[in-house]
Amino acid sequence: MSFNYAILGLLNTKSMTGYDLKKLIQKSSFLYWSGNNNQIYKGLLHLQNKDLVTNEIEHQDGAPSKKIYTITPLGKKELRKWILESPKEPPEFKKDFLIQLACSSDLETDEITTILNQYKESIEMKIIMEQELLRRQEPIPMRNKNVEFIWKMIKKNLISTYENELVWLETVRNGIKN
Repeated sequence: MSFNYAILGLLNTKSMTGYDLKKLIQKSSFLYWSGNNNQIYKGLLHLQNKDLVTNEIEHQDGAPSKKIYTITPLGKKELRKWILESPKEPPEFKKDFLIQLACSSDLETDEITTILNQYKESIEMKIIMEQELLRRQEPIPMRNKNVEFIWKMIKKNLISTYENELVWLETVRNGIKN
């Protein structure tokens, strides 16, 4: 259900098409979704059926019409309630890499070192990508200074998480060599 709240939150910054939502969510590292376009449109339909969003058809000359979705006052109220009243839970860490590492008892030290190096390279690449998105301020909705600041801090949180992963990884690499 939090995916629908993510949709409400994005629509709270400005009205958008389903395609605009898809692009914004795809660029985000923390707005998780299945990658299936139907999830966005099912979510929009669900929200519309609950009167939390409305849509307006925008006709365009020489191009297909667009459906522009807008959060309703009831949607704003529901979003506010969810933000203020839902439990604030610590993050879940579900990483295939940790499972692979935990199951590596039959591997030689050099094989473990190889997979650690591969993981390190992927984390370093992720840091570079997140830093570039932060530099370009994507995808940061510019609704007001607080929203802009919060989105930047979320990006920095993601980057520091990856940087901490590199520190942990170095500890593991040093530990298996002994």
